[in-house]
Amino acid sequence: MAVTIDPEVKAMLAQLEEAGFPGIAAMDPPAARAFASSLMAEAPPGPELPRVEDRTIPGPAGEIPVRVYTPEGEAPFPVVVFFHGGGWVVGNPEMSDPFVRSLVKETGCVAVSVDYRLAPEHRFPAAVDDCYAALEWVAANAAEVDGDPERIVVAGDSAGGNLAAVVALRARDRGGPRISYQLLLCPVTDSDFSRPSYEENATGYFLSTEDMHWFWGHYVPDESQRASAEASPLRAESLAGLPPAYVITADLDPLRDEGIEYARKLEEAGVPVTHRAYGGVIHDFCIMPLTCGVEAAQEAFAAVRSAVG
Repeated sequence: MAVTIDPEVKAMLAQLEEAGFPGIAAMDPPAARAFASSLMAEAPPGPELPRVEDRTIPGPAGEIPVRVYTPEGEAPFPVVVFFHGGGWVVGNPEMSDPFVRSLVKETGCVAVSVDYRLAPEHRFPAAVDDCYAALEWVAANAAEVDGDPERIVVAGDSAGGNLAAVVALRARDRGGPRISYQLLLCPVTDSDFSRPSYEENATGYFLSTEDMHWFWGHYVPDESQRASAEASPLRAESLAGLPPAYVITADLDPLRDEGIEYARKLEEAGVPVTHRAYGGVIHDFCIMPLTCGVEAAQEAFAAVRSAVG
């Protein structure tokens, strides 16, 4: 069955193939990090903002670096606590900078982008612990970043979407902090590779099924731990009582089916959810400087603005 691919996505994939991109799974973590940084270095910068500040906040294993983005307007602003993607192994706030700048400009929220600990140096649940600590800090110290503690959003792409979903579950189960909204962009929600999208999109669409085995192997090498809801939020006993959610899935993404299932499970649990399924696009397209990605991001930003603006 012929697959219709967005023309810009198709051109990007052709460029990667021409450059001899071997796939993340063929690299070691330092090489993968360097490659991801080189890709993002070619991306256009995000919009100018009144203030962008790097600082640290207390964490469970020492200081956590964060980047704080302040929009135009009068404080207090809603706050987005943002968790970058990268399979829990690569990525940092610098790589997410253009996207987060756009998010802040379009939503009018202040954003706190979290540089959580990465695997394999720091395995599960280190990233979860850092992200939850960042949420707690924001809720308790919102005034320090001109934020409103009553309007907090958790957001992330890919593994960052996983962390946003997991932090929302932990906040529910621990009685806080209160989260107003969750923005989950092509999220990882399960460690089960048996769904059709892992076979249909196994190769040729940037993120491969082999890559996902590589990421999980570094983040949660003990397969018995992967069934935990804090690793695979789709396996939580219940999703009832979670914040309203906006979920994006991509047709040509190995993670497509688990994202669809997570959105459906949220809805069945009575959580208000908007699920936007995009055809002809690849994993994490919505944070890429592609026309289709910018359009999808604008829709997501409008949803955040409507929820907490």
